[in-house]
Amino acid sequence: MRTVAAYLAQNSTDPLGPGTIERREVGPHDVRIEIHWSGICHSDIHTVRGDWGPQHYPLAVGHEIAGTVAEIGANVTKHRVGDRVGVGCMVNSCGECENCAAGDEQFCAQGCVATYGSIDRDGSVTQGGYSSEIVVDENFVLRVPESIPFEAAAPFLCAGITTYSPLRRWGAGPGKRVGVVGLGGLGHMAVKLAKAMGAEVTVLSQSLKKREDRVRLGADHYYATSDPETFKKLSKSLDLIINTISAPIDVDAYLRLLAVDGALVNVGAPPEPMSLRVGSLIGGRRSFAGSQIGASPRRKRCSTSAPSTASRPTSRSSMPGGSTRPGIGCSHQTCAIAS
Repeated sequence: MRTVAAYLAQNSTDPLGPGTIERREVGPHDVRIEIHWSGICHSDIHTVRGDWGPQHYPLAVGHEIAGTVAEIGANVTKHRVGDRVGVGCMVNSCGECENCAAGDEQFCAQGCVATYGSIDRDGSVTQGGYSSEIVVDENFVLRVPESIPFEAAAPFLCAGITTYSPLRRWGAGPGKRVGVVGLGGLGHMAVKLAKAMGAEVTVLSQSLKKREDRVRLGADHYYATSDPETFKKLSKSLDLIINTISAPIDVDAYLRLLAVDGALVNVGAPPEPMSLRVGSLIGGRRSFAGSQIGASPRRKRCSTSAPSTASRPTSRSSMPGGSTRPGIGCSHQTCAIAS
């Protein structure tokens, strides 16, 4: 085992602080990565707070990881020492079930192994990217092109693929009218990607305070959901809505914004249940669905081809506690793990 520097949650309430974690030795199919950037995702906050269930503390979160390969196992064929690489939301799966065979490891029949807070196949608890290095099976390591800076690549490994996947699955493109609920980390990526795919994009945010961001991000329209007139004006006007917020919404109100055969897709994961009237679906042959990260081919496509300059995440860097130690700095579009 290797002892490495990390930024840890000791419990669900205290601020994160510096410490150390243990990483396994490099196995035959493993890649050891020196971490240069790790994005801050709202999932990190939910996990640390225990919103999605009890956690194994101390815990290093972070699943938007970018860095360079420092060591490879004897049987590794996909990566070499010095390669620029990234790791997203999962680090293992059974590799044998129907879903894994189809490239949908996130739906592994035995349960995929998340990058942090999961029990790995060897019984250990996985620790994430708020650390100086990580050891991962080569099949869950993606190449990062030289043209994409680490700070831009890291958020694509969660926020990027989480929004790119449903946009692809539900056919965002020219002639499609896409609504994006929320303009935070996930939301701003959904806007940029949908626009890059050729869709007409409408932002649905709680207030007007982010209206100026609409132009910068490329959205065509912006409406405040706190204004009741918004739901009247936009009735039956959208083909696809990507809901990125992690809080309950009035599902029926948003379903009524969809045209016939429209879909409302949740990628935000509020801890509270949400309900709806079936009539809101039947009335327009509408769908209410969910989407979880993305399949292997889409992860590779998103991390290597989607991140044009226009569709790259908006990010700010933060070194927790003012530290300058390598490997524990975080970069993301929302830079507030303790908020």
